[in-house]
Amino acid sequence: MSEHVFTKDFTKQEPICEEGMGKALDILRTGRLHRYNVNSEEKGDVALLEEEFAAYLGKKYCLACASCGSAMYLALKSLGVRPGDKVLCNAYTLAPVPGAIENAGADIELVEITEDYTIDLDDLESKAGEAKWFMLSHMRGHITNMDRVMEICKTYDLTLIEDCAHTLGASWNGKKSGSFGKVGCFSTQTYKHINSGEGGLLVTDDPEVIARAIFHSGSYMLYERHTARPDRDVFECIKSIVPNYSCRMDNLRAAILRPQLRKLDGQCARWNRRYRILEKGLNDINGISCPRRDPRESYVGSSIQFSLDVEDKETIKTFLQACLDRGVELKWFGNKEPVGFTSVYSSWEYFSEIPSLPRTDRILSTMCDMRVPLTFSEEDCKIILDIIKSVAHTVLL
Repeated sequence: MSEHVFTKDFTKQEPICEEGMGKALDILRTGRLHRYNVNSEEKGDVALLEEEFAAYLGKKYCLACASCGSAMYLALKSLGVRPGDKVLCNAYTLAPVPGAIENAGADIELVEITEDYTIDLDDLESKAGEAKWFMLSHMRGHITNMDRVMEICKTYDLTLIEDCAHTLGASWNGKKSGSFGKVGCFSTQTYKHINSGEGGLLVTDDPEVIARAIFHSGSYMLYERHTARPDRDVFECIKSIVPNYSCRMDNLRAAILRPQLRKLDGQCARWNRRYRILEKGLNDINGISCPRRDPRESYVGSSIQFSLDVEDKETIKTFLQACLDRGVELKWFGNKEPVGFTSVYSSWEYFSEIPSLPRTDRILSTMCDMRVPLTFSEEDCKIILDIIKSVAHTVLL
């Protein structure tokens, strides 16, 4: 078997493009980093990013935020979620999602997942009558049957908020992820599809929701400097009753994001070429399987997940360590303690009561997760597969 050792860094991203760096330097020279620090009649980079992002998603309005977590929090508050309200959410997600719900003072009701790592729609429907709000996390870029999601939301009068941190550029049946719900929230954190270090974007077609979100984000009375917004009269009737939470994006981050947005679809195609190599290779390894993806899902393969056909935790730990020893860094959702960016619902002890979700527990206990940075070539993906295959043959079989 192969004795390859992989030497590239799984956390290394591509550099910001020259256009973005040039624009950032221009802004640094002016000192006008704050989004509202612009001349009369001038559009700052944040306002321009909001216009361009709304157009990309086919939505009327957009707000640039400090992070995707803050965008989700602003979405909940702007929709009218109140302390004690119940918000449904899939159990397989990352900590900022339940964190945003808890920050809004709401109660979290977790929903089971299925073998393809998406939300269990039967479990969702069984719990839908108990809630008014539904935060759907397209976790690690896996999109569920959105046709049925919308049917459930319509039947049970659920308001849908989409967490699209991992699905910018993806779609379901030709409709972009983030354009299904009342609000869609996106991330521009370093490991996402466009990179500003930290950042988030909120989109909606609802004029009152965006007006409230703009006030919540910290616009003071400068809301007219937003250009992806409704008319002034929507703001006038609420301007004294909506608190300021200061969750704005700045011009520096917006400046480096705008050229990345224009190149996004090409970047997504590059990710998917790497993903398809890895997916096919992993499915050819005995003891490893990737879930089948619905043909209606146009995904972005910036990471890949696979399940091991073994339940013994010590064997899984041996497999992970052997891969790491040869340079392949895998995350494991079966860890008892949260590690890095990976955690599971049982470690979120701020819940009033941690639920029992046996199906989710079983699926996560054998799930591995791997970043697919664009600093890896297609040939690198083949080397990674060779290492995983070698380790699996030694440890799993």
